[in-house]
Amino acid sequence: MPEQGLSSIAVLAPNSVEELGQLIADLHAEGKPWVPSGMGSRLHWGPPLAADSGPVLSMRHLTGIVDHAVDDLTITVDAGMPLADLQTALAEHQQWLPLNWPWGSSMATPSSAGTIGGLVARGLSGGLRQRHLGVRDQIIGISLIRSDGVSARAGGRVVKNVAGYDLMRLLCGSWGSLALITGLTLRVQPIRKPRSQLVLEGDLSQLEAFRAEVVGSSFTPDWIDWELRPDQGPRLLLGVASISDGAVVDQLNRLVALAANQGMSSERMPWENPIPEGFASNEDPPWLLRLCLPPAQLQHLFSSRECTALKGWHWQFAAGAGSGEAWQPSGSPAAAYLIEALRRRVMELGGQLSVLIQPGTQPGAVPAWLDAPSRPLIEAVKRQFDPKQQLSRGRLPGVAAPFNSPHSGS
Repeated sequence: MPEQGLSSIAVLAPNSVEELGQLIADLHAEGKPWVPSGMGSRLHWGPPLAADSGPVLSMRHLTGIVDHAVDDLTITVDAGMPLADLQTALAEHQQWLPLNWPWGSSMATPSSAGTIGGLVARGLSGGLRQRHLGVRDQIIGISLIRSDGVSARAGGRVVKNVAGYDLMRLLCGSWGSLALITGLTLRVQPIRKPRSQLVLEGDLSQLEAFRAEVVGSSFTPDWIDWELRPDQGPRLLLGVASISDGAVVDQLNRLVALAANQGMSSERMPWENPIPEGFASNEDPPWLLRLCLPPAQLQHLFSSRECTALKGWHWQFAAGAGSGEAWQPSGSPAAAYLIEALRRRVMELGGQLSVLIQPGTQPGAVPAWLDAPSRPLIEAVKRQFDPKQQLSRGRLPGVAAPFNSPHSGS
């Protein structure tokens, strides 16, 4: 993806962590702002970079594997390692990192998936979290550079590591507002080749009843997703993998029987690659939204007038988690008031909506996110990590208004 809106912003990409640390220390001493980054392919997501954001500090030249403990199922990598390269390296040992490709990734252009550090910084997970949990649950160790240029580490290189504060979870989803992630230790899993997927169609109430029974039972699908497209009705897609073909067939047979009892149609489909392919695009859509709400409320969202008013949109959600993306693939951009109405509806259903991409000549016309109830706590954490308010100005998750001074929001 292009680095939209970054043509006038300096991009600095040192060749070592030591160089990065010294550069950050110099910026800290001068009180100058800067923006942490991987490849920079998704820096245009979310709140627009402020005019006073300063240079982008990129990890794009720090892409190595530090250690791969194959038998222990852990790997330590530089945060600038492309996600596609990481999965390729793991596949050579019949292993994988069970995380979905970020929205817009194309296997024809592996770099479009971005870096593993960027994925952690955004903290966005897809349907594979049904069985494998989210990205923050795959991290067992993290290295970072603080806003003052000091390097720090948390966690370790073994799975059974419980010492100290769980800094990994704090940085996951921080959007580069607290520190620059430089390295990650991740737990990986063996690839299970026996696998298949199931596509189920029916009305919303039938699909919701099926979803609720599956996620609340002993069934163990690797992923189960809601999907709505302009050319078809709602449907559920799920994937099953196991250590044997017999185990996969047995579980699929029971799922098909459950669907038939509820009056739905089902179709078995091959599941070729361990990571289900997401929506790939060479161009940004007019709108890309991230939604998260209680899973049982998704059916009410899909049937709401606010949802149906967005003609021609695609919707894909992790059915067990209630999180996912909605996007307008083409055409004249939907009016901003329709997005604001959808956000109000999502909030009424107990959820949140973030605007990742929006059209128009006024970036940020619709706030990327609103103030969270915990805004005072978020700001307090920000002050501890970044007392001079140098990192990612105006891009603090859970804070709608700019938070650029130590006294803002206090």
